[in-house]
Amino acid sequence: MADGGGRRRRAYIGSFTAAGGLGVLTAAVDEESGALTPLSAVNSVADPSYLALSPAGDMLYAVSETAQGAVAAYRLKGDEPSLVGPLVPVGGGPTHLSLFDGHVLTADYGSGGVTAVPVRHDGSLAPASDVLRHEGSGPHAQRQQRPHAHHVRPDPSRRWAVSVDLGTDSVRVCALRDGILSLHREIALRPGSGPRHLAFHADGAAAYVVNELSPTVTTCHWDAVRGVLRPVAETSVLADPPAGDAYPSGIVASPDGRYVWTATRGPDVLSVLVPGTVGQGLRLVATVPCGGAWPRALALDPTGRFLYVANERSGDVTWFTVDPGTGVPVRGGSMKAPAASCVVLGPGD
Repeated sequence: MADGGGRRRRAYIGSFTAAGGLGVLTAAVDEESGALTPLSAVNSVADPSYLALSPAGDMLYAVSETAQGAVAAYRLKGDEPSLVGPLVPVGGGPTHLSLFDGHVLTADYGSGGVTAVPVRHDGSLAPASDVLRHEGSGPHAQRQQRPHAHHVRPDPSRRWAVSVDLGTDSVRVCALRDGILSLHREIALRPGSGPRHLAFHADGAAAYVVNELSPTVTTCHWDAVRGVLRPVAETSVLADPPAGDAYPSGIVASPDGRYVWTATRGPDVLSVLVPGTVGQGLRLVATVPCGGAWPRALALDPTGRFLYVANERSGDVTWFTVDPGTGVPVRGGSMKAPAASCVVLGPGD
């Protein structure tokens, strides 16, 4: 733990209540070892599968990944988040959310679009102000019959919102003005790749898109001034072709720009990749076991020392210490977290 000043960092863990999850779990973070210790569980929202912190760290927002879809706001004070206001309806099956320009944006997988929800001055949520529907499909007969927005986040310059759509093999760059979303550009990726999540390089000039339907990462050049994303290379996250199904899920990039990590369900591994020049893409240097089964999401602490994995089917969160010389994660331990789906690291008190 932090020293005598009493500062304590917390982690917040989302889960699937329909699969036995406990809702939103809060854990204390040992800042020396990265270890997690459970503090509380709040089961007030169905399937709070993905979480996001407010910029000030005093509010936590969660999607309710149900067929109807909703977003919830929690106030953070002490060791147990408290629900603020009613849930706000969004699109169906939301899988991700982020904070951008005074709004919560949700990626609505089921209905295929992005919803903008204004955040009030007290951190609570107003009704949705806009929905940007995606259009299109892909060649995968079961997974790409229609749009499936899976991820949305601001770019590092915070000029743009960038959404990733698994169903249409594309990334959309959007503007948000007065609560209204508008499409700036749509960028096509390789047909059938199934893009899922995106991470930006520390310098803001490159973006890495992890593809769920093929175990790869697409490296893209990012021009924040013009809002242009340009794919330049695609790299496998596995050293050998998988023997069975392999579904990449999470992706994070180190704060010093030296490493990128992905998780892949099926083989249940973490992959360590090293950026070259943008034109060269990434280079796979190692894979290691994820410490559980079906790794759904990754989180990196702000220093880049510790990597956390939400292992959905084994019901735990595993933490790793990152070797600074190689980027290879070394398992430290795990905490029970049934049907865990994501991890968010909060600031200290």
